[in-house]
Amino acid sequence: MSHEPAAPPRTAGSGGPAGAAGLVARLRAVHLEMLDAVLSGDGLQRVATLAADAAGAPVAIVVPRLGTAVVTPGGVDTDAARDELRRYVADRVADRPSRVPERVAAEAPIASGDEIVGAVLLLGVASGSDAAEFLHVAAVASLTEVAVEEAREEVEENLRGSFLEDLRARPDLEGDEVVRRAARLGCDLASGAVALCAELTTDRPRHVVATIAEDAPGALAQHLDGRVYALLPGGGDPPEQVLGRARGLAERLRRHGVVGLSSYYSDPGELGRSIQEAELVLDVVRRSGAPIEQDIGTGTYRLLFRVLASHPEEVRSFYEDTVAPVVRYDDQYRTDLVGTLEAYLEHNCNMNATAAAIYAHRHTVAYRLERVRELTGLDPVLSEDRERLGLGLKAYRIIAPRLPR
Repeated sequence: MSHEPAAPPRTAGSGGPAGAAGLVARLRAVHLEMLDAVLSGDGLQRVATLAADAAGAPVAIVVPRLGTAVVTPGGVDTDAARDELRRYVADRVADRPSRVPERVAAEAPIASGDEIVGAVLLLGVASGSDAAEFLHVAAVASLTEVAVEEAREEVEENLRGSFLEDLRARPDLEGDEVVRRAARLGCDLASGAVALCAELTTDRPRHVVATIAEDAPGALAQHLDGRVYALLPGGGDPPEQVLGRARGLAERLRRHGVVGLSSYYSDPGELGRSIQEAELVLDVVRRSGAPIEQDIGTGTYRLLFRVLASHPEEVRSFYEDTVAPVVRYDDQYRTDLVGTLEAYLEHNCNMNATAAAIYAHRHTVAYRLERVRELTGLDPVLSEDRERLGLGLKAYRIIAPRLPR
């Protein structure tokens, strides 16, 4: 009697009901492990490790939205190789044509509906025939990680927004409360801060907020009411150093819109006023343009901004006592006494240089300066009066956006 050789036992991936049931059980077990890793905070690195163990080859998980690219051991050997994977998945997410890297043997998209947000990549030849199934399971777990991370970011955004809104609305918040609430958001304001306010011309406020966070670690930044607000902590550094960093950041952000900076406030209890000051600077820069922007962060202008943020009536009163009659005269008769006075002061009271700057005869300049004297009671020729007029012009420039039109 002859005996046929016994059929090999059916295992997961070898087909048949028993094999299918075994595969389903194994997929479920791995999936549960992956979800547990996500929910316990172990993140995508653990998910990738579980997928690599199940597939029998290195695995990478790349999610551009989270700035994440994790790779299990043996997957890539250089930073350039990791960057290649990042670029490839970024192209897939953006639906751009892209060449598949040689090391990628298989992949599963991480997708929310029709939107691809990342990919799970198999980096080598799998030891079994079911690798694709485990990549898919890892993609589902990775999507859960994306959801968890975005929910966490949304909560933090709401907390940041609430805190900055409170500072804007209640500039008298106690310093201890300001420090305590900021610390809960990972920001140390114990040594004070510089406030930033930007009105964007870009439709990418999240990108601007991310730029601030990258450039100024520990900063609080949030998009509110069409503007981006930020507090840039001092960190105990000298004021000029803190302001220098803030000015460098503002310069980089100007390609996205108009930016206003406050002076450095060392007292956390005054940071609400620092936000008001940054808003004032923004309004003035937006209205006045480059000439005032070049000097607005220094000297008398900065002092006036601080006074305006805390005692606006003082600056308005000084304006009324100096150049307000000249401004109103210009508005009524369409003259340019203010421009002539500014040019006269900028050119060190040189009549010929002033005339050349405003394209007028020197006698016209003299006549207009006489009208300034008659309207204000201050003589531009006299040193003491000239200083008051110069300060009055600066006060006018910073309160002009709030004057009735």
